[in-house]
Order: sequence, then structure tokens, then C-alpha cells
Amino acid sequence: MNYQDTLNYLYDSAPMFQQVGASAYKEGLDTTLALDKHFGHPHRQFRTIHVAGTNGKGSCSHTLAAILQEAGYRTGLYTSPHLMDFRERIRIDGQTIPEQYVIDFVEKERAFFEPLHPSFFELTTAMAFRYFAEQKVDVAVIEVGLGGRLDCTNIIRPDLCIITNISFDHTQFLGDTLAKIAAEKAGIIKPGTPVVIGETTPEIRPVFVKKAQECGAPIYLAEENETPAYTDIDYELKGLYQEKNKRTLLTAIPLLQKARYQLDEQNIRSGFAHVTELTGLMGRWQKLQDSPTLICDTGHNTGGMAYIIKQLEQQPCRKLHIIIGMVNDKDIRGVLAMLPRKAEYYFTKASVKRALPEQELYALATEAGLQGACYPDVPSAVTAAKQKSLPEDFIFVGGSNFIVADLLSHRDALNLY
Repeated sequence: MNYQDTLNYLYDSAPMFQQVGASAYKEGLDTTLALDKHFGHPHRQFRTIHVAGTNGKGSCSHTLAAILQEAGYRTGLYTSPHLMDFRERIRIDGQTIPEQYVIDFVEKERAFFEPLHPSFFELTTAMAFRYFAEQKVDVAVIEVGLGGRLDCTNIIRPDLCIITNISFDHTQFLGDTLAKIAAEKAGIIKPGTPVVIGETTPEIRPVFVKKAQECGAPIYLAEENETPAYTDIDYELKGLYQEKNKRTLLTAIPLLQKARYQLDEQNIRSGFAHVTELTGLMGRWQKLQDSPTLICDTGHNTGGMAYIIKQLEQQPCRKLHIIIGMVNDKDIRGVLAMLPRKAEYYFTKASVKRALPEQELYALATEAGLQGACYPDVPSAVTAAKQKSLPEDFIFVGGSNFIVADLLSHRDALNLY
């Protein structure tokens, strides 16, 4: 098999949540533990940092990896979902896992894993841990896939746990209240392992405190942490929500130093300032064009969109154009109710099975008082917005990881840098 054949095999034999949604979700750790045993418990061969949360965990994971790389650590980074290429999920020092490794892994191991019927994420996690061990990384930053307690990354014994925040997402699996969702994410808290909580509310704070006490885990609330030494730090990621991520990270860094990570001020400042270059991160308030300004962002639930909308309201522009598409298992009405009424909308859909048809999105948006038109795909929506815009206008593209992925995949054809 070549690389594309291998990916097709993985997608077909182990359905990807990213593509098909709930039918790909598999609860429990039995398969993960069987894979881990088969590969000789590879995650025990390197240090780890575990990052969970509804929003911000990807940015925090990438920034931590950048700081560790700048400090000279050989650093693994495991994140999801990918935007353009599967290999984005598994990186060492910013470099994606080689295509040949993915091919060889599947060809050599399929006789073992096929009878287990692993999910796509279970298999990918096993691949990542084995790759990191074989490549002798010093440390790996591991982002939780979904939830925490039953997520297949939750077999690691990390030096530090981070939970960025809690908002409503994946409620069909994690629960229909913030307290229930928090309880699932608190499942990554380990006995004696420090945990940083990025944001709390009166509803969820007791959940984290109780779990930490039960585990004897020191708990640190970023909202109560003062970091005067780094008030002037230059963070390359410019979304408003990154201010909270920055505070979470600045709470975490001294704990890593206490755990014998050699991180100095230069490493920290350089990591914050060069995240995308060092790790390949994309889609976080990413500018792709000036005159008119075109920004994309992967925020896709009410918690993430709240910050995006606040930032859109601060943009000086003649007219705001919003290209939006969503997947069918999100709180679509909740997001639409938040969006600014004065913008012109371009309703579209991403090239995945979970994408909500643009006509259905348009109908719901019209009910919410939004004005715009339908476009069958992201490139046609972007083309239309660019044609209708003057240099002093502002174009935003988002609503879903997959909308951003389609945009980035067509950036050359759309003349975006």
C-alpha cells in the first residue's frame, strides 16, 4: 500500500470521529490497554504532559511543545484533529511523522489489531506512543482526544496535567451539564500529579477540587495566579482567548521547572513568540490576507465562538463578511444566536459527512435574524466574499475545523498566503 491507500484503509476499517461523528466513538480502555501491552507499553519510555479541556487545549499543547523544543528537549506532540494531513497529529520537534512509518505500522501490525476492531483514535494513539518511544523523545505533550476519563490517552502517567476550561461540547458522550463534563475531564487527574485548571465557574470548581483531593493531587487555579515577570510576553497566537491560555501556561511552567525541566526565560519567551514556526500549528486566528483582511479560526462551539465574536466586534472595518459552516452534532442554534447581525453571511459546508448542508444552516440562520446566501463549498464562498469586499473590509472564515481545513487546502487556488 502507498500512503493514500494506507489512510483509506485506516478511515474505512477504523472510522474516524472527525469524519463520521458519534458512530466512531468507542467507550472504555480495554482495546487501548491491549494495544499498549502488545507494543511493550511505549509511553513509559518518555516523560509526558497531559492536556485536556473543551477549548484551548490545542493551542496550549503546541505552545508547551514550542517552549520545550527551545529548551533543547526532543519533544513529541500528539494532537487532534488534523486539518490537512493525518501526519499533523504526530510530530517530533515540529516535524510530522513520516509517511513510510505510517505505511509500515499498518502493514506490520494489522494482523494483530484487526481482530480488536480499534477505533481510529485508539490506533492512532498506539502509533504515536510507539513512534515517540522508537525515536527516543525526551518528553511528549499529549492532548486528550475527547473527554478525559475514558480517553485512550489516559493510560499515561504524566509529570503535569492541564485542564484548560469547560464548556458545552460532545454532550452526547460527556454529559448535559457543565459539572458532568467537568467530571469526565477531571478523569485525567492522577494521584500526586499536579494539575493546572485554566478556568473555573462556581459549578465546576468543586468538581476539580474534590477530584484533586481524592487523588492527593496538588491543584493550581490559573485565574488566581499572578505572573508579573511575564506581563510583557509576546504571544504569537493573537486570538483574544489566547490570553487565558497564556495565563494557564504561565501557571504550568513553574510546576514543570519544579519537576526538573530546565526551562529558562529565553526558552519561554521564544516558545511563545514562535509557536507556529516551531510546531506547525494552524487555524488559530490565522491571517491569510491583507486588504481586505482575511482571518480563519477553528473555534466551533459556543465557548470558543464567544471569544471570536468579541474579537470580531473589535475589528475596525467598513464591512464584516462571515463565511461559516458547521457540523451537524454541534449546538448550531446556540452559535447562530451569538453571531453579529450586521455582518453579511456566506453559508457553506465542509467536505465531510458530518457537515450540515448549507441550505439547512441558511434556514436556521434566517430564523436567528442573519442575512446572507448559500454556497456549495468553501472555495466558492471565499471567492464570493473576496469579490464583494473592498480593501477596508474584514472577512472571517470559521464555524468548524473542517471549514478551516478546506480553506487551507485551497489557499493557493484562492491566492491566499
